[in-house]
Amino acid sequence: MTRGESVLVKRRIWITPFLLFCSLLPFAPANAMVAQGVASYYGERFNGRQTASGERFNMNALTAAHKTLKFGTRLIVTNKTNGRSVEVTVNDRGPYVRGRTIDLSKAAARKLGMLGRGVAPVELKILNDDTAKTPSRSALTVAAAQQIMIDLF
Repeated sequence: MTRGESVLVKRRIWITPFLLFCSLLPFAPANAMVAQGVASYYGERFNGRQTASGERFNMNALTAAHKTLKFGTRLIVTNKTNGRSVEVTVNDRGPYVRGRTIDLSKAAARKLGMLGRGVAPVELKILNDDTAKTPSRSALTVAAAQQIMIDLF
């Protein structure tokens, strides 16, 4: 076996199971969507400005910004440091800081007890009931794929 063939075989050994696993991602049910990440918050500076959904940002409402979830998606955000949880509704896009998963309104951050530090490790869980808008399949796939890549590397 030549050196070039050896590299190809090594890649095939790693890529084949990964691609098989990724091909199964769209079949994951929405209520199984749980993600880990880092939350931050935004408040006074953006209060009253228009969000990506068209609503005005209200720092005293329980809202959040997420990169891929549909507007109107309801989430339970749990602070992994102290165990506090809050229910928020996605109405904006972001965060735009590398390494952050979600931006919360100041009221949501207050309920999670993260105002002092400004950031906190969190767990996100999508609420899946008849009144909630479920995330698109592509949002689930992207979020799940991001989590897999983080876990692998």
